[in-house]
Amino acid sequence: MAEIQLRSISKRFGDVEVIPGLDLTIPDGQVTVLLGPSGCGKSTLLRIIAGLETQSAGDVVLDGEVINDAPPAERGCALVFQNNALYPHKTVRQNLAFPLRMAKVDRAEQRRAVDEIAGTLELAPLLDRYPRQLSGGQRQRVAMGRAMIRRPKVFLYDEPLSNLDLELRVRLRLEIARLQRSLKSTAVYVTHDQTEAMTLADQIVVLRKGHIEQIGAPLQLYRSPANLYVAGFIGTPRMNLLPVQGHETTADGLVLRLAAGTLKLPPGLALPRAPATVGFRPEHARPAAASGQEVALTLRDCEVQAVEHLGDRAFCYLRSDLGEVVVLAPELGMGDAGTLQLAIEAKALHFFDAEGRAIAL
Repeated sequence: MAEIQLRSISKRFGDVEVIPGLDLTIPDGQVTVLLGPSGCGKSTLLRIIAGLETQSAGDVVLDGEVINDAPPAERGCALVFQNNALYPHKTVRQNLAFPLRMAKVDRAEQRRAVDEIAGTLELAPLLDRYPRQLSGGQRQRVAMGRAMIRRPKVFLYDEPLSNLDLELRVRLRLEIARLQRSLKSTAVYVTHDQTEAMTLADQIVVLRKGHIEQIGAPLQLYRSPANLYVAGFIGTPRMNLLPVQGHETTADGLVLRLAAGTLKLPPGLALPRAPATVGFRPEHARPAAASGQEVALTLRDCEVQAVEHLGDRAFCYLRSDLGEVVVLAPELGMGDAGTLQLAIEAKALHFFDAEGRAIAL
């Protein structure tokens, strides 16, 4: 078991409070991704778990034991940084064996463990090379192997792929996912890249300014964002968010007044409180007339700003009387004077109140 509990963790740097008080449980055997923009406190939180930073208040609990005073080497955590931090004067074999040599493991066991890890990470042909003779992806695999060879209780990844090119990032992201699934070990992964988070995570923790905005499985956050921040942060392209100027109830259902025009909701759709924002994802809107359980949204004065082609899908960025709207539409079918009629499934709409909290239907 390697469950981690963070209890009332806070961190100050002088007069600046970067983590104001945080509670989080990192489940045993799962990959938890700390996701957020730069400066949100995610790397600081990881370093507190590792013992490289000391929290200003609160407890770090591993396997039911408070480890606040335990030095980093005794916490059972292995770190992989964005800078692989290999010893340049040591070969790949020596870099991999170094943690075992420091632990005074006998040489035969060191050789066996190195050969096993090298086979797992496809490093066997590189064991006699030095870091300068390796590609960026190969060096990062050596860094991962050096962390794995200790068989730690917890893996800690601090944006390990951010210095790599796109092809290597994709390949190593899948490699990390495969390894974590096979090892079934507890891992904490820090990133600002939501694609990495959605690929790797069993649990995503969305952070902003040291606060937890939402915790959940990747698809849960995508389908049911808890607030406006998560709705705008998760998803590429981001969710379309339209301010609601007011609303009225008619015999045919609820009508929302937008900055320009209205959005009429189906009669069976009831909201427990007044929405201040309505949102929909680009893939849930199509150029067509609404019918049944779909709502109609009319965009006027539309002007195509850009088209983003992603293989078999194309996202169109439009400027309209409702502001910028993104739709998944290879053929827009725009009418006269830049008018576009969109049909959106009512169940795909998201509503948020004046405080930015999601309104559950």
